[in-house]
Amino acid sequence: MSVTYETHTHDVLVIGAGGAGLRAAIEVSAQGLSVALVCKSLLGKAHTVMAEGGAAAALGNVDPADGWQTHFKDTMKGGKFLNNWRMAELHAKQAPERINELEQWGAVFDRTKDGKISQRAFGGHTYKRLAHVGDRTGLEMIRTLQDKGVHSGIDVYMECTISQLLKDGDGRVNGAFGYWRESGRFVTFNAKAVILATGGTGKAWKVTSNSWEYTGDGQTLAYEAGADLLDMEFIQFHPTGMVWPPGVRGILVTEGVRGEGGILRNKDGKRFMFDYLPPETKHTFAETEEECDRWVKATLANEHTDARRPPELSTRDNVSKAIYYEVQAGRGSPHGGVFLDISYQDADRIKRKLPSMYHQFKELADVDITKQPMEVGPTMHYTMGGIQVNPESQMTAVPGLFAAGECAAGLHGANRLGGNSLSDLVVFGRLAGLGAIEFAKSVEGTPKADEAQVKAAAEALMAPFERTGEGPYEVHRDLQEVMQHKVGIMRTEEDLTKALAELDAIEKRVANVSVEGSIQFNPGWHLAQDLKSMIVVSKAVAKCALERRESRGGHTRVDFPEYDEQLSNLNALVNKGADGKMQYRTEPKPIMPDELKKLFEEEKK
Repeated sequence: MSVTYETHTHDVLVIGAGGAGLRAAIEVSAQGLSVALVCKSLLGKAHTVMAEGGAAAALGNVDPADGWQTHFKDTMKGGKFLNNWRMAELHAKQAPERINELEQWGAVFDRTKDGKISQRAFGGHTYKRLAHVGDRTGLEMIRTLQDKGVHSGIDVYMECTISQLLKDGDGRVNGAFGYWRESGRFVTFNAKAVILATGGTGKAWKVTSNSWEYTGDGQTLAYEAGADLLDMEFIQFHPTGMVWPPGVRGILVTEGVRGEGGILRNKDGKRFMFDYLPPETKHTFAETEEECDRWVKATLANEHTDARRPPELSTRDNVSKAIYYEVQAGRGSPHGGVFLDISYQDADRIKRKLPSMYHQFKELADVDITKQPMEVGPTMHYTMGGIQVNPESQMTAVPGLFAAGECAAGLHGANRLGGNSLSDLVVFGRLAGLGAIEFAKSVEGTPKADEAQVKAAAEALMAPFERTGEGPYEVHRDLQEVMQHKVGIMRTEEDLTKALAELDAIEKRVANVSVEGSIQFNPGWHLAQDLKSMIVVSKAVAKCALERRESRGGHTRVDFPEYDEQLSNLNALVNKGADGKMQYRTEPKPIMPDELKKLFEEEKK
């Protein structure tokens, strides 16, 4: 097969144009290196726009007692201490600078009375910590980073799918191969360093807040290149997704609703979250409606208060499980969720603080949230696991390959706190950029694609056209059914064992998927490529979930409902073995230094 392709050569290639990819590219460009930014969709359409409630950073603008130490402790506790401590420390220390930087670049954050960046409460955060722009924070961040990036001289390649990373003779990543989604033409990118910033894996599940791009591309590119995937069992089911009508099921309802005082009730009108607070956290939450009212009153005035947080602001894993149990007990709403109500507040304030939620429910569900409660339920939202990286440089185990944002792992541990994702993007996007710069400067000469690798990648892309048989849509439907019902919010050994067997069968079907028609404008062909990624990440999640015989954070085993202390210090990893099969192993998590351990010891005194 003769392969015709166009070629672009840059110092650094960034795959993914969300918050992490843009911030990485901006850093590389600022240091004078040539950078290419490749995105699967259009610039500005990245999934970062779906992160609505705010970006977590200990600015202390509303609660002056806040600081990086408290943010660090909240992140570690929220992640059930499986986090990489160094990533949590770097994030907590650097997030304020990155948020202030966004403001300097033009981000228009909501303001306090004295003109500072306003901050709202979110689940698991001790203080009001989330810098926000109404409930459109991710959109504002993307707009700001996109404008900064375009004016920084970044070369942007839109609607391009990368199907394989390329390596040189020394095993270093030196570029990537892919195709233009519109025309189907092949393209290679030569680069001294590659940064993956492709986001999550949500389209492997049936009910998800994730958009169509989230098919685990970066995780799979890294896995196939020889990198490790870390703690893939930890999937975050956001407690509040839309449940009705069916066509919008899973669309995110921002935690900002609860951060502004939204109340969760079951069909009987009971405020049920009081009954689901873990014993070790009860002292941080209000125990009465009256104390909740004091907290809300201070929130409405954008003031600090000593009143404890409402129980609705427990961590996402806890709230999701509480809603699941209420529905299972027959106390759910008419369409299989519960009620989230903020209609007791002033209508104008709701429209000002939550404009997207107001319009979303009005247009999609014919519900006026200023007058009626919303029906909500858990939706697959975020992948805590991902590509293992060095905390300082964000480089993977493969020389020249870096990762940042949701496709990377380590910061969040077993459960992510709301708002940490947006600050994660800019903190570690920048660090990945710096790491790639240092590596690229050490590489001599001009990188060039290996023709044998290019030919093999092109043949793999074209293979579905040369087969006759099953189409990709049926395979995707069956994959989603397995992940939704057997690797979902509640897991058992029986279900996970069955899931792995079914995923093995689906993997064979993926390898034989057939498509018809032209390479131009062919969504079936695009899905055939995406399925290769979705089956890898699905098997990784199921395998790690089966092996972790305990319940921790976003991973709940019905048959092992408690923590297992023997697993408290172990991270799970998968990699591609020499035989091509997925290998599973564990390794001790990094040991936290004594000066950081003291922060938790002082808290207990």
